[in-house]
Amino acid sequence: MFQGAMVAIVTPFKNGLVDETALRELIEFQIANGTHGIVPCGTTGESATLSFQEHERVIEITVEQVNKRVPVIAGTGSNNTEEAIRLTKHAKKAGADGALMICPYYNKPTQEGLFRHFEKVASSVDIPIVLYNIPGRTAVNMAPETLARLSKIDNIVAVKEASGTMKQITDIIALCGDGLVVLSGEDYLTFPLLCVGGKGVISVSSNIVPRDMADLCNLFFDGKINEARELYYRLLPLCHGLFYETNPAPVKAALAMMKKIDSEEVRLPLVPMQESNRERLKKDLLAYGLI
Repeated sequence: MFQGAMVAIVTPFKNGLVDETALRELIEFQIANGTHGIVPCGTTGESATLSFQEHERVIEITVEQVNKRVPVIAGTGSNNTEEAIRLTKHAKKAGADGALMICPYYNKPTQEGLFRHFEKVASSVDIPIVLYNIPGRTAVNMAPETLARLSKIDNIVAVKEASGTMKQITDIIALCGDGLVVLSGEDYLTFPLLCVGGKGVISVSSNIVPRDMADLCNLFFDGKINEARELYYRLLPLCHGLFYETNPAPVKAALAMMKKIDSEEVRLPLVPMQESNRERLKKDLLAYGLI
């Protein structure tokens, strides 16, 4: 159902407010450059500091602007199960094609708690669900065995896997087989993940290089493995550079340098990039030919 390079799109701000015009323009930039899907209100979209009203509005804008040209997978996760259900119901009502659901953070649930959380949301809202495992941010790792249990629920269709280990990725694929689509949550692991049976990536780098991230996946699925590998290694310095500091500060700085957004505002407790790291990132963008 979901395959290829899907952008974890930033939420542009101006003077403390969501910049709706800039968001629409970023969506058009993505679609014009062949991105395979749009994912609003994820980590890169600063969902943690959006109000409920803003969160819902960003999803509504995205669905409206995309207008069914590519899938929209709306971030609807929470560490509160009832809030996750509320957000997921709204995403379905707004017309999203799927929901991206992060593991509950801070609570540190057991594996059984994770299973019951996602089971309840899935049974409450009839929408395709992409689970999101990112232990570096949530303080809990969803075990492959738990994913195997969840994969038996009809509308849990995929996982965005961002544990950063190929062992976990291969364990998930071995246990779940065709029952769960595995997508990379780490740009730098996209090509290795494809090689072991993964189906794509929900990408930060796609914000600035949507065509190349999409082409990486297109080439791979067309059987042009050597060309895909060459493009992967060309992209790799950017994939690392966008994490010189906490995401999404670097990618917003990059978009501002590329004149794609007017403001690189992030919301506290995140802050704009330090100047030394900004200069490192600028060199990466220059080397790639983006500025």
